[in-house]
Amino acid sequence: MKLSWKIKNLLFVNIIVIVVFLIGLMAVFPTPVIAEENTPDWSYAGAANPTHWGEISSEFALCELGKNQSPININHAIEGTPIKIEFNYQPTPLLVVNNGHTVQINYNPGSTMKINDEEYELIQFHFHTPSEHTINNKASALEMHLVHRNVKNQLAVVGVMMNQGSANPLIDQIWQHIPAVGKINDIENYTINAANLLPKNKDFFSYIGSLTTPPCSENVKWNVLTETTQISEEQIAAFQKLYQVNARPVQPINGRKIEFHPS
Repeated sequence: MKLSWKIKNLLFVNIIVIVVFLIGLMAVFPTPVIAEENTPDWSYAGAANPTHWGEISSEFALCELGKNQSPININHAIEGTPIKIEFNYQPTPLLVVNNGHTVQINYNPGSTMKINDEEYELIQFHFHTPSEHTINNKASALEMHLVHRNVKNQLAVVGVMMNQGSANPLIDQIWQHIPAVGKINDIENYTINAANLLPKNKDFFSYIGSLTTPPCSENVKWNVLTETTQISEEQIAAFQKLYQVNARPVQPINGRKIEFHPS
C-alpha cells in the first residue's frame, strides 16, 4: 500500500512539473494574436504593386480575376431614381491608425448612413492620394472613403473627393495626431464628427464594385459624391509626405451600370 501511494504521489508531482513547463513555453513563445501579421505583404510600388496583387496570394485572386473591381473612371452615368442619401453621424473619440497603407480613423458604433431605406453603420474612414476614382478622367488631390456595414454584413462605401482650397480644421486635428507606421493614437477627451468632412450637396454616383485594396472583395455598394470638399495645399502636402501615392489605378467597367442620383 505504501509503495502504491508513493507511485501515485510521484506521478502527481511529475504532472505538475510538466504543466508548469508548458506554461513557461507559452510565455516564451506566445500565440500570435494579430491576424494582419500573417497577411501577405502588398504595396503601391515595387514588386508588390497593384498590377501584381493577384499573384501575391490566392487570397488576392479577385484583384486580378474579378470583373466588378474598383476604383473606376466615372463617366456616361445614366440618371437613376432620385434616391436620397442620409447621414446621421455622431461624435466619436479620435482614434488614428497608421497601418502602412493609409491613415485610418476608426469610428465608434452609433453613426449611420441610410440609402434607399437601407441603414449602414460607419466603421472607419481613410484617405488615398491621388483620388482612386476619377470623374471624366480627372483625379482629385485626395479621396476619402467612409466605410459602412449593415446588419447583413454588406459593405457600402461613400467616396468624397478633396481638392486644394481652404484648410479644413478637422483634417488639421487628424493630421496632428498621425502615429508612426503600425501604431494607433487614441486621443483621450477629444471627439470628432465625420459629418464635418462632407460637402453640402449630396448628389452622388452609384455602382457595384469592390474593395480597392487586397483582397479586393466584390459586391461593395459604391456611392461617390459629386461635389468636392476643400483642404489646403499644406494639408495635401502633409499627407503626401507620408504617402506619396496610395491609390489603385482605375479598373475596367466591364459593362457595369453607373447611375447619377440627384438629391
